[in-house]
Amino acid sequence: MSEIDILSFGETMAMFVAEQSGDLACVDQFHKRIAGADSNVAIGLSRLGFKVAWLSRVGADSLGRFVVETLAREGLDCSHVEVDNAHPTGFQLKSRNDDGSDPTVEYFRRGSAASHLSPQSITPTLLSARHLHATGIPPALSASAREMSRELMTRMRNAGRSVSFDPNLRPSLWASEREMISEINRLAALAHWVLPGLSEGRLLTGLEDPADIAAFYLDQGAEAVAIKLGPQGAYYRTHLDQGFVAGVPVETVVDTVGAGDGFAVGMISALLEHQSFPEAVRRANWIGSRAVQSRGDMEGLPTRSELTAEFEAAFAGKSNRRTAAPTVSVAYTTPVGAGLPAMRP
Repeated sequence: MSEIDILSFGETMAMFVAEQSGDLACVDQFHKRIAGADSNVAIGLSRLGFKVAWLSRVGADSLGRFVVETLAREGLDCSHVEVDNAHPTGFQLKSRNDDGSDPTVEYFRRGSAASHLSPQSITPTLLSARHLHATGIPPALSASAREMSRELMTRMRNAGRSVSFDPNLRPSLWASEREMISEINRLAALAHWVLPGLSEGRLLTGLEDPADIAAFYLDQGAEAVAIKLGPQGAYYRTHLDQGFVAGVPVETVVDTVGAGDGFAVGMISALLEHQSFPEAVRRANWIGSRAVQSRGDMEGLPTRSELTAEFEAAFAGKSNRRTAAPTVSVAYTTPVGAGLPAMRP
């Protein structure tokens, strides 16, 4: 196998999306797709030209085959996806909301094949990846998947690889809110780049202000924090700089699912190309805004040619960065992640 740029891991489920709006109980036609925040990010990075390896586990069933075939068509290296003969592939039902509001999603994933991921799934080949992206979803699936998440993040960081982490809170998967907060913050301390939403950051830290939330994670060991503020944009903070980058206006919101994953795609891709943090946040905001204008979890994620044609043309010679008052911004001397070789697909 060729060199791995990025490793991502987690659960990809089959997803049945309602073709009609209304109560899922009354819908009789569904379209089959795939779903999963972790694999959404992996797909987005693959579309931008990165070599992405996907670590997961599916059942020995038709849904598992569908998941793997779909991911492979998106360019992901699925040679590390395990097939479980004893446990099924998870799936979900998703409503269609024509008014752009958050859809209803019903999950059927308890005891799924992916919940049986464990440290035994980690191989030397996977550890050769140059970057690891992790979220708070796999550790919520089971104790063994949680142990695998901790070990992967620890070993990658200790090996000098860059690590990004999106909390992606799923309270219903945890035994208690207290356990969720403790475990997610423990994992966040292993990451270089932490990417929470504002409501997530407030719950996880007990703090209200984005600057204070970011400082909390910087004190825990992060190099940089970007806090998603929804349509308003995002606040970022590093040990050298901080600021606010305005969001990208959207005329019509079609599907809100996947916006945060698009944000992660923008941040990770830009930082691995050694762009400055403000520029990375701007790309992240743009991809997030693009995601909500398409129906589907990952359908709106751009290819490299689309990124070049649409984003780079739209923002040529422009800057929408504003430093967050009343703090004083310190100019960058070195881009975040500068100790790592630049990846330019």
